Amino acid sequence: MADESWRVPSLVQELAATVQEPPSRYLIPEQDRRDGQLAGAEMPEPVPTIDLQRLLASDDDYADEEATKLRSALQSWGFFLVTEHGIESSLMDSLVAASREFFRKPLQEKQAYSNLIEGKHWQLEGYGNEQVYTQDQILDWCDRLHLRVEPEDERNMDRWPGHPESFRGLLHEYSQSCKRVKDGILRATARLLELDDDDGIIGQFGDRGSINARFNYYPACPRPDLVLGVSPHNDACVLTLLLADEHVGGLQFHRDGTWYCVPPVHGRPLLVNVGGSLEVR
Repeated sequence: MADESWRVPSLVQELAATVQEPPSRYLIPEQDRRDGQLAGAEMPEPVPTIDLQRLLASDDDYADEEATKLRSALQSWGFFLVTEHGIESSLMDSLVAASREFFRKPLQEKQAYSNLIEGKHWQLEGYGNEQVYTQDQILDWCDRLHLRVEPEDERNMDRWPGHPESFRGLLHEYSQSCKRVKDGILRATARLLELDDDDGIIGQFGDRGSINARFNYYPACPRPDLVLGVSPHNDACVLTLLLADEHVGGLQFHRDGTWYCVPPVHGRPLLVNVGGSLEVR
């Protein structure tokens, strides 16, 4: 039987504690290091910012002003910051703290929620690496925890960490709040598109649309100039609501052949990215 151990790479957090140089499987090809993908350029303008409370206000003047900003953000970048989203900062801080506590747990405890079936068959949900398709695939310098949160009756609670004990309740509350934010943005977008029904976009996905939560952990790397935390990709979903670190940057967006670095943002806004499923509809 062929050796396919390459399909199950080491968890990066464990690897980072033992190596002086990233293994070759993580190294970005030389030509990609030269094109500015790793360093990135400064944003030529501030990240577009939308006040969700004003966007959804009954006062037409407020709503129209924010809708104009939303239209510009969608047309120019495809992503924007959302402030006044109604999610308590304390809830967001607590969820971030709980996720960090999970990643600090001993490996044996975290592997109870592994995304590998019988230690070798990859599945989307759970703790671990991204799927490895080929032996020459460049791997991400990142561990992650991926969980389905909607529909609620499809949650695989065996993959939801039980420690810290607060994690499950915090994620449930946060996901419900994000669902309200998502619906508000999609209704406002439907009005911009002059659809007959404000629920014209939401209705296309039915009442059992899938919502997933993903927690990315990027261990310190001895050569961060040679690796990527997450490989370049397009989000396939409708919207991504990103709760980013307030102090550490790294997020980049690609536009017109240039990679731009998104600076860290304070005050717990959400960064919203338009996914491919919305773009093509």
